[in-house]
This record gives sequence, structure tokens and C-alpha cells, in this order.
Amino acid sequence: MKAAVYYETGAPDVFRYEDVPDPTAGPGDILIEVEAISIEGGDTLNRLGGDLARMPHVVGYQCAGTVAEVGADVRGFAVGDRAVTVGLDGSHAARRVTPESFAWKIPETVSTDDAACVPVPFGTADDCLFEFGHLQAGETVLIHAGAGGVGIAAIQMAKRAGARVFSTASSDDRLERLKELGLDEGINYVTHDFVAEARRLTDGRGVDVVVDSVGGVTLQGSINVLAYRGRCVSVGDAGRSAAEQLDISTMRGNNQTFSGYFLGAELLLSTRPHGMIAGHLDAIGRGELKVVIDRVFPLSDAAGAHAYIESRQAFGRVLLVP
Repeated sequence: MKAAVYYETGAPDVFRYEDVPDPTAGPGDILIEVEAISIEGGDTLNRLGGDLARMPHVVGYQCAGTVAEVGADVRGFAVGDRAVTVGLDGSHAARRVTPESFAWKIPETVSTDDAACVPVPFGTADDCLFEFGHLQAGETVLIHAGAGGVGIAAIQMAKRAGARVFSTASSDDRLERLKELGLDEGINYVTHDFVAEARRLTDGRGVDVVVDSVGGVTLQGSINVLAYRGRCVSVGDAGRSAAEQLDISTMRGNNQTFSGYFLGAELLLSTRPHGMIAGHLDAIGRGELKVVIDRVFPLSDAAGAHAYIESRQAFGRVLLVP
């Protein structure tokens, strides 16, 4: 099969488009013919400096397609079903194998392209907001990187839950587009200090929940902007800046909470997220939630797609198609 591979980590130009052996399905696995690959933020970070599980390495968390083979112990899928899958690697290829527990049937009313964009960002957004952030109706939430996959999902979910929704982005144009998805207050982090602006918009109180996918120096600001009993959930390092030593000296006196979050651990150690993600696929099929796709690249141009994401021009997901 064809795959976008690399032999060393680095800039997008490490990608090579080559033939590699087809993956094989074990007893509890499904094998899909890949039709759409959603490039996740973790994919670009892994390509930049992650571990190489094998050589050549096929990066990628998430993709969707049609089931071509099922293992002997698989009960929930049959050949010909459409499925979206998640794994630690292997999505940037024409075929992909994952355990049945890391795959979801695609509802008839959801396109394969849209489904390819759902499990990681929508599952992450839901858990950050509600399972770990404990967001309630009437509270205020600040969602960093609102134009990214997690941001777009989180804005919609928070608005549906009755929260007042703030988000950061790098341009006023992006923030204006996010209002169509439920954003109440946008903060351009290029022109404004997001901590000062969020406190101004809340009359000095601060926000109840922060979903921080940026990390680095931004994470300290996310703690500083919390209201009394506020909750900050750290979910990534999209800003690519060095990790900071955090000052949490004000958190105890304000009864605030800081959590780290990784969807992969929840999927490995709990059955709870699987049903939650299936529910989001159904909600998209009913038109209650929306997937936003910015551009589609051929798999042979994985380097171009990754470079486009890293240029910070994308609004929503960027797809690869074999």
C-alpha cells in the first residue's frame, strides 16, 4: 500500500510517499480502506519530534473509510461498514488496522470526510469541558485556539450547555467566523493580552473553565485568568514553546483546580468515552453539531498539508485523501 512515511523526525519535508507492507488484522481488529485522514495537532508534533515506533514510520491518530477485513473476535463490524478509527499511529496510509474498541460505525447521515474529523477533537472537547472541567450552564469558559479542531468542537458544545463562551484566535476574521458556531466573546491574542481582556469582559471576576491546548507560556495565563473555584484543563502544546515552570501559588487560596488530559488514556482505561464519541457522530448526523473542513490534500502531499497547518492559516480540519 501507499503511505506518507518518514525515517527521521523534523520539518514537513521529512515525508516520503512510498510503498509499505499492508497492515494485518488480529483477532480483535478491523482493517479499513482509508478514504479520509484528519490531521490532528498531535500528528504534527509527533512528526516534529516524536518517537519512531517503526522504520519507516507512518504517523497519524485518526482516519475513516470502509471495513475491508474483520478479526475473528470482532462482533460490532462487518466487511463493507463505514468506520472511523483512532490509534497512536498509522493513519497516513491507504490501509489502517485498529482494535474494534478504537473504532466507530459512521451513521448513514454523516459523510466519511466529516466522520474522520470527530473522535479526537470532539471527544477531547467534551471531556475537557464536562468530565474534567465540570462546566455548568451560566458559567463562563475560555477556549484557546478556537479555530482548531478541539476549539471548534468545544465552542459548539459549551454554547449548547448554556455557557458564556470566550475564545482566543490569531485574527479578528477568525473570531468573527467562530461567532456562527456559538462564540460570545472573541479575544485576538496578537493584539490583546487575553488575561486582561477576559477579566475586563467579566468585570474582573475571571472565567470558570479554561480549555488550554496551547501550553507553554500561555498556560500560566490560563491559570491567572481563573475565577474563584475555576478549573483549568491542559490538553496540549500546540504553541510549541518550551514548557514553563508554573506558579500555582494563588490556586489554593482561590480553591482552583488544574487538570491534565489525554483522550488516549481514557480510551485505553475506560469504556465511557466510546459511547460519548458515538453520540457526537449521531449529533452531527442530526445537524446539532458541525464539522468544519478547511482544505483537502492528496496523501502524496502530506508535507504540504502539514506545512499548511503549521502556517496557522487553517480554520477547522485539514484532510488527506489516499
